[in-house]
Amino acid sequence: MTYPRIPAELLSLLDALEGPRILMDGNYRVLAANAAYRREFGGRNVIGRTCYAVSHGYARPCDRMGESCPLQAARANGRPQRVLHLHQTPHGEAHVDVELVPLRNRDGEIAYFMETLRTLRAPRETGEPAMVGQSPAFTRTLALLQRVAPSSTPVLLLGPSGAGKELAAQTLHQSGPRRDRPFVPVDCSGMTESLFESELFGYEKGAFTGAHNRKIGLVEAAAGGTLFLDEVGDIPLSLQVKLLRLLETGTYRRVGGIEVLRADFRLVSATHRDLKAMVAEGGFRQDLYYRIAAFPILLPGLRERIADLSLLAGRLLAHIAPGRNLKLHARSLALLQRYDFPGNVRELRNILERASVLADGEWILPEHLPEEVLAAVPAQEDSGAPERIKTLAEAEKDYLRWCVAHHRGDRKSLARALGISERSLYRKLLG
Repeated sequence: MTYPRIPAELLSLLDALEGPRILMDGNYRVLAANAAYRREFGGRNVIGRTCYAVSHGYARPCDRMGESCPLQAARANGRPQRVLHLHQTPHGEAHVDVELVPLRNRDGEIAYFMETLRTLRAPRETGEPAMVGQSPAFTRTLALLQRVAPSSTPVLLLGPSGAGKELAAQTLHQSGPRRDRPFVPVDCSGMTESLFESELFGYEKGAFTGAHNRKIGLVEAAAGGTLFLDEVGDIPLSLQVKLLRLLETGTYRRVGGIEVLRADFRLVSATHRDLKAMVAEGGFRQDLYYRIAAFPILLPGLRERIADLSLLAGRLLAHIAPGRNLKLHARSLALLQRYDFPGNVRELRNILERASVLADGEWILPEHLPEEVLAAVPAQEDSGAPERIKTLAEAEKDYLRWCVAHHRGDRKSLARALGISERSLYRKLLG
């Protein structure tokens, strides 16, 4: 097959640009790849192959496989596109930020499409496991975090308790330009007026009884970094005006002080409450809401991203019991996948921590799981007794067929979710 001759100056420009980049035609064919692409993605021979085959192993374009396709969109509207995709790389599957720009010829017609690919790296160690997941719900959330991270726009993280809002805030901080400055969390629940001011703004020596020395506040501690207001919906109305004044003026005074200090932080807030409803009911200031909610992001509960359960469990077990090589047995994974997880990822961590204490070997077995998980197994759909008792092999095969029918990813990701190899999955399905 022959491909159009690419102008030498365009090839030189492609190779001179930083970051992995590829050049494609309108039929998804890769025409050229720069040196940075070859270095990062292992020098694979991609010329002449389709982008969807290289990146996903698909036989059809992304938009026909349930994903957003930047080339298809750019072809339709002629504008640059940006998406976050889960790509196959020489180092395994990874989230890749894809920016696609149409390149026009002298006649103003689109001649080529240039893609810039940036593999997302795990944030540096913070003492907690990094955000992990491959489900569509997780990928959508991660895409929004990565999109807003480089800016200074205030972000409001919404979602149920235990969904990982502080971890998302840390990811946002470490993906942005303030990553080398402090990340300062503030628990807003249960704060009194005097405590709120002294904790947030600090105080001068002698400001009140017991103030024997000057103390800097959390706003000052976050200078140049990120201030994370956790459970911001719990701040009483009487204190919301003080926070609003800080955000509107960018200045504050220590308690008992006269010097006006300038605040310098990126604001990230989080709550499990419905702030819009609170505003309508008069429980939260409307002006403060619009200050903190410039870019709201809804974090999915664990039930909405249950396909990530195996990955999450593996990462949590490695953190809970380092050095033990604890693994979740397939039967335990199947039970957990049927559980509702009202406490979300936080509850999963508690379940695994308890199970790690009970497990003597390397496997987390069903008997190590709490009663509420075991009791969540669905009953028989019909009320009558089954015609016969199935063998374990038959029951396993039925379950695997159900997984194949309901799993949204490919066989490789299903095997990973089940905690077995892809070869074992095929063997079990065919056996």
